[in-house]
Amino acid sequence: MKLRYSIALSLPLASASAMAADLALKLDVPQLNVAEYHRPYIAAWLENADQKVVANIAVLYDTKKKDNAGTKWLKDMRQWWRKTGRELSMPMDGVSGATKAPGEITLNAPKGALDNLPAGQYTVLVEASREAGGREVVKVPLAWPPKSAASVNGQGKEELGAVVVQVKP
Repeated sequence: MKLRYSIALSLPLASASAMAADLALKLDVPQLNVAEYHRPYIAAWLENADQKVVANIAVLYDTKKKDNAGTKWLKDMRQWWRKTGRELSMPMDGVSGATKAPGEITLNAPKGALDNLPAGQYTVLVEASREAGGREVVKVPLAWPPKSAASVNGQGKEELGAVVVQVKP
């Protein structure tokens, strides 16, 4: 007769906030020398290895238009719109905000948005689109969760300059 024993160990788990990692983006939005300059709409999101959206990081658009009319132009960020934008209601707390003037912009992932993200390879995507201008997408690969503080860089060509993804465990 075989006896089998099973032992269950109960270990205290660290709180979610202790295990949470931070992700921030630093974007360079260039001042373009054009006759009619409009601030770009910008969307930033995170995709897993299967190219499925796992988190929206930020959506910057014209929030001051009457009756939320700025949302009409969100579809011009075509890749973001097709992947996740058309399913969202704007404004999104902690994600959406007003367009920014040219220069360096810092965007932080919303608190708690990445807490339950499984370990693996991801891509941060940043898409910018401007009225009477162009559209551009910059992709930056990223391993999650970060083992130490690190920065990963991407580079735009026209609508975006440097895109720096900063992570902290």
